[in-house]
Amino acid sequence: MIRVLLVHDTYLLRTALAFLLGREPDLEVTSASWQRAADLARALRPHVCVVDMDSPEAGGPRGLRELSGNGSGSENGNGSGNVDALGEAAAGGGGRAALLALASAGRPGPLRRAYEEKALGYLSKNASPDRLVEGIRHVAKGERFIDEALGFGFLEAAEIPLTRRELSVLSLAAEGASVGEIARSLHLSNGTVRNYMAAITRKTGARNRVDAIRISRGAGWV
Repeated sequence: MIRVLLVHDTYLLRTALAFLLGREPDLEVTSASWQRAADLARALRPHVCVVDMDSPEAGGPRGLRELSGNGSGSENGNGSGNVDALGEAAAGGGGRAALLALASAGRPGPLRRAYEEKALGYLSKNASPDRLVEGIRHVAKGERFIDEALGFGFLEAAEIPLTRRELSVLSLAAEGASVGEIARSLHLSNGTVRNYMAAITRKTGARNRVDAIRISRGAGWV
């Protein structure tokens, strides 16, 4: 049995999708918001984490970085031998859950974030449920799975001039967080956040913070 943790902040969508996935005989599915995902991952030890990358929480302190460090070991008992080593195989022996990122083709920023956190699978949010099931089964065996619909998004992601930390700071700023709130969320000093914002403004060719957010949103970076 493949243990799946589905992470999505919209309750209706995640419960409906969990219900559809749960109909597959080889999938055991639990769903959670980003806020609860890391704790559930520690408790459930999933083989695969299916994550919505379009949520601002994905780049926050309770987001993908913390989630990707949690994961499964092996089954002890009655699963098939192929599934016994799923957790190890999915992470190349690292004992973490494999990450399958749900992303939008027009938002290269979340794709870049998922790639830097070593997600094994990437699926367009416009894909069918059958395609998602296929992706889960692939990454559970440690196989890379990339939706061809995201190809151009990956090309755009490679051109983003901002670092991972700068993208995290900018994502929180785009949600209306103040310098102090960003600092507390990312465990940084206020001065460090201001330095990041200055670098973001320079790299995006913006006039100020508001302009940097506008430019970055238009490009799909946040």
